[in-house]
Amino acid sequence: MDKKLRQYQIDTFATRVFEGNPAAVVPLDHWLTDATMQAIAAENNLSETAFFVLEGDAYRLRWFSPVGEIDLCGHATLASAWVLFELLGYTGSTIAFDTRSGRLVVAREGQRLVMDFPALPAEPCPAPPALLAGLKRQPVEVLAADDYFAVFESEDDIRALAPDLAELSKLDRRGVCVTAPGSSVDFVSRFFGPKWGIPEDPVTGSAHCTLAPYWAARLGKTRFIARQLSRRGGELHCELRGGRVVIAGSAVKFMEGAIAVPD
Repeated sequence: MDKKLRQYQIDTFATRVFEGNPAAVVPLDHWLTDATMQAIAAENNLSETAFFVLEGDAYRLRWFSPVGEIDLCGHATLASAWVLFELLGYTGSTIAFDTRSGRLVVAREGQRLVMDFPALPAEPCPAPPALLAGLKRQPVEVLAADDYFAVFESEDDIRALAPDLAELSKLDRRGVCVTAPGSSVDFVSRFFGPKWGIPEDPVTGSAHCTLAPYWAARLGKTRFIARQLSRRGGELHCELRGGRVVIAGSAVKFMEGAIAVPD
């Protein structure tokens, strides 16, 4: 007999549906097998599907892309917190999630939810051949952290990129983030993660754990409005606070329903 589970699809870093980054959220009272959670994520075929279970004073949160479990995901954390606050009756002022990247706390601040994430500064590095072949344009600077970061001169450069995803999938990092100064915001970006089943991620909260320290050093400020220039687009409000990056955004519900998995 199949087990019925509630699943929600939330558009994050968005103020209306069909914008931002969609994430699936599956609340659980106990863990499914890793294989089952991975199969659900593959079936959803979204950038991430999040699963959480209440454990003590916090929720254990895990994120799965269509092809594997990942270490840090901003938009699916935002989606999970939104589901708890808005749909599941959570009454606290903050939610603590225990994750592969440590404890992450999300607070409500007006219409936005504010996430407290670790800062992950990047270091300059030589440009790998597959990066240059994949981007098909020469960046002005290349850095590496969990992802490769390629810096370009202008927002127009970022919009014009049409990368060779097969080349980018050869790289030894999670993905590739491209960034430049923004024309109406502090900076813009796009993110490509083909080796994780994500050709282009609509909005990548975790990449801003690296983007915020980079742009803080370059612009001499610690608060930013950022925009990801994917087809769906999304706006993020970021602040560098020492070794942490605070990322705020809105979310809206697109869908809720029941999924059936083998019991």
